Amino acid sequence: MVATVTSNGVEIPFDKEHFAPLRDSSDVAGDPAELRERYRADGYLYLPGFLEAHEARSMREAYFSLFDASYLKSGTTPERGVFSGNRPAGLPDHGVAGHPAYDFVRSDIFERFVSEPALLGLAESVLGGPAWRLPRSIVRHFDRSTPRASRAHVDHTYLDRGSDSLLTMWIPLGSCPLPTGGIVYLEGSHEMESEDFEPLKAVTDRPGDSRPITHDLSLVARKLGRRWLWADYSAGDVTVHSPHLVHASLDTVTEEMRLSADVRFLREGEPADPRWLQPWAGDDGN
Repeated sequence: MVATVTSNGVEIPFDKEHFAPLRDSSDVAGDPAELRERYRADGYLYLPGFLEAHEARSMREAYFSLFDASYLKSGTTPERGVFSGNRPAGLPDHGVAGHPAYDFVRSDIFERFVSEPALLGLAESVLGGPAWRLPRSIVRHFDRSTPRASRAHVDHTYLDRGSDSLLTMWIPLGSCPLPTGGIVYLEGSHEMESEDFEPLKAVTDRPGDSRPITHDLSLVARKLGRRWLWADYSAGDVTVHSPHLVHASLDTVTEEMRLSADVRFLREGEPADPRWLQPWAGDDGN
């Protein structure tokens, strides 16, 4: 196993003081009451193999097929998503108009995937009643050309114009072992107060944005005395997390690119943040 990992270029010791494995909740996937209790206690649910693996891999193939062939390593398939080492000239920023991600989240194939009845059923089990999917679903895509990853944050900071009776599903679109840069959760952080994170915001690579907590995951673990929870994710896995659980991602250092979807569900009857009622764009400010 590796001695260190990085997030946004900052090293984090991969040891028992900084990291621990996610708890597998697939044993209670068919028990809504137990799912809710596990979610309440942990702030997340890790459900390996919840979806058919081929469904996630088909999304990966469809997405990477939208890029110029030079972006993929010669002799490999779009489904594998192997980075050639060369970004196509003129490729716009991720998710803005003209980038494949912008069109992909508006495509019929992606809409069918995020509308999978099993996902809505899971959301309703966890939320304890009827729910609906917010239209703004996001595709995250990272390659090893830059040390760039999701900073430590809580989702509700980005959805705070609506109810917090919601949840996020993070779905890897293809295998995502530790070096490929999967999502990590800060142990027990859904029970902390927002004020607990304020001192960490002084260390930031985005001084004009107060929403992220920090890009330094090692600092978070040391100062708060809590571990980052991780897994070697596979196609078909789903995680569910609370809007108040701190999470981030690790850097992608493999040839295989990181691709995932963020899908959010809100309890019926609760007010929605109006910014999440339109399809996502990489430059929509949220």
